[in-house]
Amino acid sequence: MSTPVTADLGIIGSGSGNSLITPFWEDKRVVLADKGTGSTGAFGGTCLNVGCIPTKMFVRPSALARGPEEAAKVDVGLKLHSVDWPTMRDRIFSRVDAISEGGRSYRDVELENVELLSQKVTLAPDLLSRRRESGRFAFTAEDGTSAETEQLVIAAGSRPVKPQVPGVDLPQVHTSDSIMRIEDLPQRVLILGGGYIACEFAGIFSGLGSEVIQVNRSLGLMSVLDEDIQKAYSAEAEKNWTVLYQRTLGAVVERQEGGVGEHPGVTAQLVTSDGREEDYDVDLVLVAIGRRPNTDLVGAEEAGLDLESDGRLVVDDYQRVLAQGEPVEGLYALGDISSEAQLKHVANHEARVVAHNLENPQRLRTSRHQAVPSAIFSYPEMAQVGLTEAQASERIGGQNITTKVQNYGDTAYGWAMEDSYGIFKIIADRRDGTILGAHAMGYQSSNLIQPIVQAMSFGQDAHTVARGQFWIHPALMEVVENALLGLEVPIPEDAPL
Repeated sequence: MSTPVTADLGIIGSGSGNSLITPFWEDKRVVLADKGTGSTGAFGGTCLNVGCIPTKMFVRPSALARGPEEAAKVDVGLKLHSVDWPTMRDRIFSRVDAISEGGRSYRDVELENVELLSQKVTLAPDLLSRRRESGRFAFTAEDGTSAETEQLVIAAGSRPVKPQVPGVDLPQVHTSDSIMRIEDLPQRVLILGGGYIACEFAGIFSGLGSEVIQVNRSLGLMSVLDEDIQKAYSAEAEKNWTVLYQRTLGAVVERQEGGVGEHPGVTAQLVTSDGREEDYDVDLVLVAIGRRPNTDLVGAEEAGLDLESDGRLVVDDYQRVLAQGEPVEGLYALGDISSEAQLKHVANHEARVVAHNLENPQRLRTSRHQAVPSAIFSYPEMAQVGLTEAQASERIGGQNITTKVQNYGDTAYGWAMEDSYGIFKIIADRRDGTILGAHAMGYQSSNLIQPIVQAMSFGQDAHTVARGQFWIHPALMEVVENALLGLEVPIPEDAPL
């Protein structure tokens, strides 16, 4: 048996975990293990390679391709000349892949104190007993290489879930790991799912000119959002592409016609809630029904680590992994493998906390998960932070909350846009003006919500936010100002005017 790789720090996962290798470790040994992400096995994690970054690089041209539709609202005639998917794809991934490869080379070649294991690794089944006996954590790579480290961070992320139905492994059935690298723009695509990823790709492909059929097993889309946003978004989606509710995927069957590149099209066989079967001929299918943490791939349960009901690692406020309800000293987790949010900005925050705690074990810091915002870059765009109205009512009682839904179209810039669907909703405690949540759907939602994120993060009440600063007139941000002013909250005598 070969001699184990020994190190001061072990990291499993090259997404946000990659940022843990700070100058503190320059005179110490680090082993970084990563099996690669997506269909290309890229270095750097989900966000860089198959998530946030490339998807938004497709969202932008898709939004521009909708130019004629948007321009017609304000009496301007535009014409879309073409959508060049292969060139677009190559432009996007020439940048993404270069960053990924640069990161791999930097860790693998340039840093003498870092050893990169570019393969799947599994925690030792006797991880905890070996830690107690030797003071080291152990894991093993697929080629038999073993590693022993004094401290260990599990940042192995998550992966797409696929339904177990016939034909789901055909090359025409994609997940977010592979869909952005297809050879050409599909004429007709079926998207399975009603959440963040499904709705973003429905917006992308419909904007670029594909016929989109979105299939969801329940009524309505984006069920995790506030009910007002759910209903408004579902109504808009139904105008922009075909949406089929209360259906599941029964099977995918290859056919002779259609398709993208070298692969023929497929027939997606759907099953309705009342048992009927429906067939839809499409070029490809995108499965976007959720993601699962990679705890099973690293052998977390076999190693004796505690898991949440959805498979995530259980961590405490310091991001320490728990075993039998107790934190394991020197063992941390961050990102999708332990975080319910599955958001890159949350993973980056957790990485900063873990980096501090690794380097300062006598001065541990806690992670912060309050006022965490998220955005869905579909068409229309959506964003949210804090509680929904239903959650707020359950927490403090419906009689204690006040809400305001502000239409974009009732502001000056909304008039300029001739906007007919944008809304911004704020929820607050009517007793003291504490902002409990905000939810938006429409143009630039992800930017409009940021002042509310800041207010919630720093404890500013609704009236202070509304009247304690100037709002540029007639900027679209007046939507937020007017929403705040529409809340029924107390106004102190010395409040800003």
